[in-house]
Amino acid sequence: MPSRYRTALITGATSGLGAAFSAALPAETGLLLTGRDEKSLAAEADKHGRSGRRVETVVADLATEHGRMAVVEAAQALPVDLFINNAGFGAYGRSLDIGRRTELAMIAVNVTAVVDLIHCLLPGMIERAQDGGSRAGLIVVSSTVAFVPMANFATYAATKTFELSYAEALAEEMKDSPIDILTLCPGATRTKFFERAGMGSGYPAHTEEPEKVVRRALAALGNQSVLVSRPSMRLALAPVWIPRRIVAAGARRVFGRMMGRKGQ
Repeated sequence: MPSRYRTALITGATSGLGAAFSAALPAETGLLLTGRDEKSLAAEADKHGRSGRRVETVVADLATEHGRMAVVEAAQALPVDLFINNAGFGAYGRSLDIGRRTELAMIAVNVTAVVDLIHCLLPGMIERAQDGGSRAGLIVVSSTVAFVPMANFATYAATKTFELSYAEALAEEMKDSPIDILTLCPGATRTKFFERAGMGSGYPAHTEEPEKVVRRALAALGNQSVLVSRPSMRLALAPVWIPRRIVAAGARRVFGRMMGRKGQ
C-alpha cells in the first residue's frame, strides 16, 4: 500500500472507483475529494473525517475551465502528491443519436480535464518530490474499451483510447522523474456507470467489485505503467497491449534521433 503519500486528489470521488480509492488509501494519507454533487461529497468527507483523517472537498464540474481551476487551486494549496484522475462518464447509443452537448461534455471531462489538470499539477508534484527525495504518483482511470472501437459507445471508447495513449506516453516521458504513472483499464465494474450511461440498472456478467480493482491498482503503482484489472481480460488483450509498452519507448528513441537528441 502506497503509504508514502501525504495528500491524494481524487476526482469523481463520490461513488464507484473514486470512493473505493478513498477507502483503500492509508488513514495517514489526507484526501482532497472532488465531484459535482455537493451533498454526496459532504457525506464522503464526513465518513472519512470521523476518525480524524484530513479531508477537504471541492464541488466542481470538470467540463468547465472554472471547475478545473477550482480543483487546481485547492490541490496546489495542500499540496497534493498523489493524483487519481478517476472522473469520467459515458453515454450509450448511436453517436448521432446522443445529444451534441452530452458528447462535447464527455470529451471535456474524459479528455480536456485530464490534460488540463495534469499540466497544471504534475510540474509542482515532481518538483516537490525532487526537493523532498520522495516520489509522486498519478493514476489515470481509462477502460478496457480503450483497446477497440465500440459501436454504441463510440465517443466514450475514443476518449478512453486517448487517456490510455496519453498516459502511456507520459509515463515514458517521465521515466527519469520522481513520479510513478499508472493507466488503469478496468473491465465491467459494479458502479453507477451503466445506469448513468443509459443502460439500465443491471450489470454485465463477470462484473468486478470496485474494491478489488482499486487494490490491484494501488499495488501496481510504481511497478508497471498499464494495468488491465481483470486477469482473464489481460490474457485476452495480450496480443494488443503487451507490445504497447515497447512502442512507447521505441517512439521516444526514434523521434529523439530524428531531432538530434539521443535518448530523448
